[in-house]
Amino acid sequence: MFLLSVLFWLSAFLILYTYLGYPVLIALLAKIRPGREEFFETSPQITILIPAYNEEKYIAEKLENTLQLDYPRDKLQILVAADGSSDGTPEIVASYASQGVELGYIPDRNGKMAAIIRAMEFARGEIVVFSDANNMYDKRAIRELILPFSDPAVGATTGAKLIIEDGRDLSSAEGLYWKYESAIKRSESRVDSCVSSVGEILAIRRSVFVAPKEKIINDDHYIILDLLRRGYRVIYTPRARSFEYVSLTAEDEVERRTRMNAGLYQTISMSGRLLPFRRPLLVWQVVSHKYFRAFVPFALLIMLFSNISILLLQLEGNPATSTSMFKALLAGQAVFYALALLGNVLKLQGIMGKLLYLPVFLVNSNLATLMGFFSFVTNKQKHVWKKVRR
Repeated sequence: MFLLSVLFWLSAFLILYTYLGYPVLIALLAKIRPGREEFFETSPQITILIPAYNEEKYIAEKLENTLQLDYPRDKLQILVAADGSSDGTPEIVASYASQGVELGYIPDRNGKMAAIIRAMEFARGEIVVFSDANNMYDKRAIRELILPFSDPAVGATTGAKLIIEDGRDLSSAEGLYWKYESAIKRSESRVDSCVSSVGEILAIRRSVFVAPKEKIINDDHYIILDLLRRGYRVIYTPRARSFEYVSLTAEDEVERRTRMNAGLYQTISMSGRLLPFRRPLLVWQVVSHKYFRAFVPFALLIMLFSNISILLLQLEGNPATSTSMFKALLAGQAVFYALALLGNVLKLQGIMGKLLYLPVFLVNSNLATLMGFFSFVTNKQKHVWKKVRR
């Protein structure tokens, strides 16, 4: 009986620490860190590397956006890795050859990481910026992204992901999530390094890139951890902004998050040789920011079932485990899951949709995490991703 109570409160602590405790602690650490780093502007040779699998819908707009970036054209190589594309993507990219756009293409599809590794052989820039075909950059994104590289200790930088508001509550929900992530990464960078990135706006020194030997699901997270392990810093640059639309439906978003979480479990399984153990502060950041999220759905389930079990056994006597308190806690959980179910079934818009945003988002996110776990342990999630609709 006592064990059930301990399980309940430990699970509650893990959930609260992951979503609220760690962001508050890292923000406080950032506040007490003396001074602020000043980087100076440079103009090194840059390669923008765009992996593009069957992106004929977006690739022309992406190339136009890239050609209009505020950066010296003679110092900017635009390289598209269209490996495996079976639509018109290679032909569209080839039509931009007169404007200096370079195409890398083989008919075989071996996944995004394989395309990146192959394309890196042709990259000439001192800094390589990894982008996607369906995201657009702010005009000054590259200048902001490369500023921290004036510090030789910086191995990579990552920019801000902004969701284009299209009137759907799903876009509002995703937009709020990325603002939350942005706040955490700002604090992490001020303390030492941020420990995650978005793959669509990630810059790395070409000289420090090391291709993984394994078939990696989450290429960006692997790259970041590998750099941290080798002693480099990773800096978040929020003024380097990338814009994109959210997935077409909530189901598509769950599918996207499922594969991302399968990749997270893969990364956790490789922790023995990926975590920067010589930098304990960073290990704490990685575990708190990324790893604990992989265990939140299990904590939610333990909370629910231990709460039910406590009431069934009618524990009494200890104020910390009083029946009345656990009745209220179970009622709160029931309301939370009922609201999430209501939001998913009715798909309400407007004010009601926004009110249901938090339970829907949290339940769907943790459902995707759980699905990602089973996808990883059953080896169903491959390094070659299925694209989601946007």
